[in-house]
Amino acid sequence: MPRPLPARRSRRILLRATLPAAVTASLVLVPLPGAVAIPSADVVIAEVYGGGGNSGATLKNDFIELANPSGAAFGLAGYSVQYLPGSPSTASKWGVTPLSGEVAAGARYLVAEAAGTGGTVELPTADAAGSLALSATTGTIALVHGTDALTCKTAADCAADPHVVDLVGFGTAVVHEGAGAAPGASNNASVARAASLADTDDNAADFQAGEPTPVNSKGEAIPGDGSGGGDTGPTEPGTVRIHDIQGTTRVSPMVGRTVEGVPGIVTGVRTYGTKGFWIQDPNPDADPATGEGVFVYTGGAGPAVKVGDSVLVTAKVTEYYPNSSGGSQSLTELSGPKVTVVSSDNPVPAPVVLDGSAVPAAYAPDAAGGSIESLPLRPDTYALDLYESLEGMNVEVRDVPVTQASNSYHELWVNAREQDPRSSRGGSVYLGYDRQNSGRLMVQSLGAAADFPVADVGDRLTGATGGPLDYTNFGGYAVQATRLGAVRSGGLKREVTRSGLPSELTIGTYNVENLDPSDPDEKFAELAAGVVTNLRSPDILAVEEVQDDNGPVNDGTVTAGATVAKFVEAIKAAGGPAYDWRSVDPVDGKDGGEPGGNIRQVFLFNPDRVSFTDVPGGDSTTAVDVTGNGKRTSLTVSPGRIDPADEAWNSSRKPLVGQFRFHNKPVFVIANHFNSKGGDQGLDSRFQAPTRSSEVQRAKQAEVEQAFVAKLLAADPGARVVSLGDFNDYQFSPALHTLTKGGVLRDLVNELPASERYSYVYQGNSQVLDHILVSPAFKPQQTRYDVVHINSEFATQASDHDPQVVRVKP
Repeated sequence: MPRPLPARRSRRILLRATLPAAVTASLVLVPLPGAVAIPSADVVIAEVYGGGGNSGATLKNDFIELANPSGAAFGLAGYSVQYLPGSPSTASKWGVTPLSGEVAAGARYLVAEAAGTGGTVELPTADAAGSLALSATTGTIALVHGTDALTCKTAADCAADPHVVDLVGFGTAVVHEGAGAAPGASNNASVARAASLADTDDNAADFQAGEPTPVNSKGEAIPGDGSGGGDTGPTEPGTVRIHDIQGTTRVSPMVGRTVEGVPGIVTGVRTYGTKGFWIQDPNPDADPATGEGVFVYTGGAGPAVKVGDSVLVTAKVTEYYPNSSGGSQSLTELSGPKVTVVSSDNPVPAPVVLDGSAVPAAYAPDAAGGSIESLPLRPDTYALDLYESLEGMNVEVRDVPVTQASNSYHELWVNAREQDPRSSRGGSVYLGYDRQNSGRLMVQSLGAAADFPVADVGDRLTGATGGPLDYTNFGGYAVQATRLGAVRSGGLKREVTRSGLPSELTIGTYNVENLDPSDPDEKFAELAAGVVTNLRSPDILAVEEVQDDNGPVNDGTVTAGATVAKFVEAIKAAGGPAYDWRSVDPVDGKDGGEPGGNIRQVFLFNPDRVSFTDVPGGDSTTAVDVTGNGKRTSLTVSPGRIDPADEAWNSSRKPLVGQFRFHNKPVFVIANHFNSKGGDQGLDSRFQAPTRSSEVQRAKQAEVEQAFVAKLLAADPGARVVSLGDFNDYQFSPALHTLTKGGVLRDLVNELPASERYSYVYQGNSQVLDHILVSPAFKPQQTRYDVVHINSEFATQASDHDPQVVRVKP
């Protein structure tokens, strides 16, 4: 049964995508005869039920359920759900239920509507409530941007109404999306999308009738006892075993079927979030591809079993996609269970030990970008196949390195395969699209939060850490730990870079993670200490993710003077210089990032060491150009932005260019923050090789910037150019290859040992997102480059990025 992801702060999604541009460009949009709601990419209508309280119904209320398949929360303020009878007359009017709050990424949102006099079961606590009396058999539901009643009464008119976000006609409804309406429903049947939440804008194809399954934003479903108990649970084992349910591919051959009396031993219990328990058959078959474990989803009631119980389960076989829009794997589950506890205190099946001898080096089969779901599992060949074959089973890792520090959600990452390449400080360094580090696993605790260890990269979990193997809501396989090893410290220290010589110009970059004046003073102090102590107060510092003066408040504010002033004062208080600064305020809402935040890049510089060459005449929409030649080469505006009107920068930060002088010599600095990896399919996607659709825009951005640098060097081949910042991409990516095309720039991270090439840690991979590139005027013997590891590997972070610095002699 689909349900929401746990609420958490929005974070950069680094390894996920959608269709590549080449595929998107090849699609021809053909008008459909029914209504096509636009847009419906962020939130969709997931389920509609109008039989609540009718004769013979179980549920007391009608309901409408929304779902958010995207990777970001969707605010519902100013939105509504609306209802129109299936065969509207001239007097028919749309009924309206206003909405509020938001639908979290991957989550559900439940709207309770009118109650009848029948029914015996209450809905889960609704997120919104109205009084619409839906028909049980036919009608049209619309998700609307606005709270005024719609006026359209035909499919064509509703398709043309830009307020309609999504629309579902069911039964004999004349207003519907696509060629036909969804099937008819009844007093005991709803119409619902598949677990994947696929939206083809054809109601007949996207919806099917079935048992109502309302889920609210907390993941609570129809209350049930979760234990079967008494006369409600099975009394004898059935003929189906767990390995029959799991089958030899990623999707159960029994999906949609109700299986009776499935036996198993409870190996783990989850009483929060996605509530339920894991069972495993202690009598496995001989096929390593067919798993012996499965998750039993109990919903809002929570499980009433304990580890070691021998149980019989009657339930429906379902496939749950935690993040369908990101291409996630699915989880085979037993939903709506009736459970009988046969006996207790039984031994749990012995764990499968995951180590270098068990985990293959190859990560996933290649289906040329297509789905691998139908491919037979080959657990001896591919790590993803191994993990899928062990889904729900008791597994164990022993004496493993921590490759991503523990976080506030009681998670950390380890690497079970000692052969994967290690970073110089104990992580798993990511060195290529074909080198995915197959031993990475998340560890999540099933125990008390206080029991979860605080660990940094380079620490080790000694002894045994084990429990059921799960697939997480945010991607990646996870050991749901019923037992945790002890942390042995690796003694990781925050790095301090060398001080620059008086003859050297020091230039740094630091992503300060959505900094705004409302952030606590402690964050400003920690960031400032990093600048002063660890970076040694660079002469020039490019800062990314500086928000406007009221942060995420979306009221049109674009200035950032208060944010920068607070940061500069914190640096002075930490013993640093009195930095001056330059930036260009963006156009409100046009540079991406957190809504309302208007993030931008800012130059901080020490006026005692360098001077800034102000060339007035530009604003956020002015394109900087090059004028003069040779030693007279200059920018037309400084600070300026590179071609801000180019489509490459749509909803993304525009590069900030500044002209400085050091020892009376000009230096051109470009501060960057390329578009994020949001929307890319993960390394663990069910689509292999995964699509990295966000690369398309970054490649365009790199083309624009490379052309600008080439023009600067054409005017002065000896121009001293430094391009730096958060490029949101790897050193081996198309974007970085484009930036360095023709030798106009040199990516300094490639000059580090492979084990030191990282500035960010994601899903247990130490990887590069931030770069410093220099023009040919800076010879290798004149540059001293350092990624200063002070954040990404630590449980306590001032930012999620490590800063960098280069010392050059112009």
